[in-house]
Amino acid sequence: MKTKPWTTLLNPFIATLLLAAGTSAGAKEPLTGGEQDPVMLDLDPYLIDALYGSDPKGQTGRFGAEGAMADLLTEPEFVKLVEKHDLKLFNGPMLGDLKPTSAKFWVRTAGPARVQINVGEQTSESVQTAADDDFTAVMTVTGLQPFTDYDYSVNVDGRTIQSAAFQFRTAPDTGQKVDFDVTFGSGSRYVPPNEFAWRNMAQSRPLAYLGLGDNVYIDVVNRRGAQRLFYYRRCLSPAYRELIAGVGMYAVWDDHDMAMNDSSGGAGLEADWKRPNWKVFTQNWNNPHYGGGPEMPGTWHSFSLGDVDFFMTDGRFYRDKRDRTMLGPDQKQWLLDGLAQAKGKFKVIASGTMWSDGADKDGKDSWAGSWARSERDEIFDLINDRKIDGVILISGDRHRSDIWKIDRPRGYPLYEFVSAKVTNQHTHQTFPNAVWSYNEGNFWGQLHFDLRSDDPVMTFKCIDNSGEIVKEFPLKLSELSHD
Repeated sequence: MKTKPWTTLLNPFIATLLLAAGTSAGAKEPLTGGEQDPVMLDLDPYLIDALYGSDPKGQTGRFGAEGAMADLLTEPEFVKLVEKHDLKLFNGPMLGDLKPTSAKFWVRTAGPARVQINVGEQTSESVQTAADDDFTAVMTVTGLQPFTDYDYSVNVDGRTIQSAAFQFRTAPDTGQKVDFDVTFGSGSRYVPPNEFAWRNMAQSRPLAYLGLGDNVYIDVVNRRGAQRLFYYRRCLSPAYRELIAGVGMYAVWDDHDMAMNDSSGGAGLEADWKRPNWKVFTQNWNNPHYGGGPEMPGTWHSFSLGDVDFFMTDGRFYRDKRDRTMLGPDQKQWLLDGLAQAKGKFKVIASGTMWSDGADKDGKDSWAGSWARSERDEIFDLINDRKIDGVILISGDRHRSDIWKIDRPRGYPLYEFVSAKVTNQHTHQTFPNAVWSYNEGNFWGQLHFDLRSDDPVMTFKCIDNSGEIVKEFPLKLSELSHD
C-alpha cells in the first residue's frame, strides 16, 4: 500500500500553501532500468542530470527552476547528441484536435526552425519555433475529407521528414454511420520495459487516445525544468512517438502531473506555481483548448468525433474541499452548459478520479467524497432533468481496470469504466462490489463506437499491453435512454 499522502495529513488550505511554497515530498524520480533504445540510452542520462539533477526530489538540475530546451542548446555535448541522432525534430509530430475536414499537428524542434505539415495537396501554415514556447508549434491542415485516411510529412527548415507512422484518419462527420475506437488510460509513468504498450496501442488503429492524467508522473511542483524533462523523455520514446504521430491525442492532468500525490490546486490563481505549471502543460499537448485560456486556465476541454461528444474534465486545478468543489465554478458551468447543448448520440464524461461510491479510499480523493458528492449529483441531476441520453463515464487514477454501475432513482443507470495502468508498475487492489474489477499486468481501456445501426452500440474493452482483449462489455444506446 502507498504511504499516506502528505496532503491528506493537512487541511486543504495548508496543503495548498505548501504546494505554492514548492514542497516536493513524495517525488518519484525518473526510472531508467531496462532501457534499450539507443537514443534514450544517450539522451536520457544527460537530460535527467541537466534538468532534474541528482536529488531524488528533482531540485538540483543545473539550469535552475526554469530549465528548458534553450538552456540545453548552450551545451556543446547536448548539441552533439542532437546531431548524432538527427533530432532537429526533437519531439513529435503529435496529432490532435481531429475534425471532419481538418487536423492539428504539434512538434518540438531542437532550436529555432521553420516547420510545416504536408498532407497530400494540402499544407499547413509555416511556423517559426522559438524559445518562448520551448520551440514548440501547432499547425492546422484544412481541406480534408471526413473519416478518410491520409499520409503526411513534416518539413523542418526545408527538409522533408517522412515515416510509416505519419498516417491518420480524420473525424467522421455528424450523422455519418461508421464505427471507430477511442482508447484511454492513465497510470503512464515512463517505465522502459513497458513502453512497448504504446506501439501495440498504435497498431490497433484507434481514432483517438484520451490521457486521463498521471500521463507522465512528475511530482515536482516548483521547478518547470524538471517538469519539462518528463515530457521530453516520454516524447522521445520510440513506441510513444509512433502512437502520437497517428492517433488524435487529448489530455488532462491529474495529481502527479499537476503537483503532488492527492493534491488540490484550490480556488483562484494566487499560488505562484499555478500559471507556470499550466504553461508547461499547454506546451506539451495538442488539445483543442486549455480550460478557458489565459483568463481562466485549466486543462479541461471538449470535442466531438462524429456523433460522440467528449468532455475532458480537470478535477485538480480548482479542487477545493473547503468550497466542496472538484471543478471550480467556471468549469462546472462549462460542463453543465456543454451537456445541456450536446447533440451526439453518446456523451463521454472523463475524469482523472473515480465517480462511483465505494470504489476506493472512502472517497478521500474522488467524486465519492462527502465534499464532492453534491457537485457530482448536480451533474447527474442535469442528465435526468434535461433527459440527456447516452452518457458514459470514464476515469483513471486507481491502477486497475473496473466497470461500475451507478443506479439512480430517476433515469437510466450510469456506467463508469476505469483504466489506469498503461505502463505503471504499482498495482491497486480489485473491488468485489464492482461489476468487474481487474489488475493483472498492464492494460488500457478502449471504447468501440458502432454508429451504423438504428440502436448504436458502445463496447468497452480492457486490452492488455500485448494487445489481447481481456474484457468486453457492450451497451446499446437504448440502455442509456430515458425513453
